[in-house]
Amino acid sequence: MSTPAVAAATVQIRALQPADLDAVVAIDAAIEGRTRRDYIERRLRSAQKQPLLHAQFAAMQGDRLVGYLLGRLASGEFGRRAPALRIELVGLRPEHSRRGVGRALFDALLRWGGRHGASEIRTLSNWTRSDMLGWLAGLGFELAPNLVLESGVGENHLYADRDGPLSIDAGEGPGHEVDFGRDEGNDQERHARHGCDVRAMTAADLDAIVRIDRENTGRDRREYLTARQAEAEQDRSIRVSLAAHCDGTVVGYLMARADLGDFGRTAPVAVIDTLGVDPSYAHRGVGHALMAQLFDNLGALRVETVETAVPLADTALLGFLLACGLRNSPRLAFRRAV
Repeated sequence: MSTPAVAAATVQIRALQPADLDAVVAIDAAIEGRTRRDYIERRLRSAQKQPLLHAQFAAMQGDRLVGYLLGRLASGEFGRRAPALRIELVGLRPEHSRRGVGRALFDALLRWGGRHGASEIRTLSNWTRSDMLGWLAGLGFELAPNLVLESGVGENHLYADRDGPLSIDAGEGPGHEVDFGRDEGNDQERHARHGCDVRAMTAADLDAIVRIDRENTGRDRREYLTARQAEAEQDRSIRVSLAAHCDGTVVGYLMARADLGDFGRTAPVAVIDTLGVDPSYAHRGVGHALMAQLFDNLGALRVETVETAVPLADTALLGFLLACGLRNSPRLAFRRAV
């Protein structure tokens, strides 16, 4: 039997290519017990469209793909200042486990992160995945100062269980904000009494979103917000982002993405990346309306869970999300310096 050092020495690391899709899907299906072809195909396609935001590697033994690692560069989720790499997916053929191949893939990611200005590498993992936790510990990861929150869509009190989503493109219908501080008799009455629309985010909303974000954070994150909005426009199957309109302008936004990656997920999940409300419209139900619309849309899309990772120090955001029905997730946040 070959030693880990010998096994790793026979493996070459290269960039993942679209032609690798079938091999990656097969390895992932063997690990997870089900196929996630659509998710993996979207991640590869996203990397082709935005190569500077994705670090995806293949481990090759001869002409055979024996492992892979997919990462994404992020710089703005809930106010994070420095760019960070997020591990989205990693997998090895069983016979190459504990042979140093995973370390070789991670080292390639580490070098890529250094060249592209990433300060750290982050990921999430279920606390029951002892194999993944051991791998992360061996690579020098530590618990991140973030709390992972989640909520089932159907069981959340904001979910209206309507027949279809209310979020629609501009000019095609109402989609009015719900004021959750009122006790009107039905959804239609609540919508009629408020002048705000919650719609699918478009490129026309971007300038207002950047302004709101700058007022809330004190920083200009146009590059990050532009990238997230562009991804929403390019592939609405993985971006579920919303904008709240009132008095003829954007007064709030929520950026989220549908995801079936990471480690040990068994059903589609919507991950909230960032949200914000114009300070002059604070305490008027805009944030709750955005969250309620998100739950409505996800229910229609059969996405079962909403998840986000929030800095422990951001007590205001934590309080808001807890009030929206999110609770502790069994997944833990980890980080490692580049």
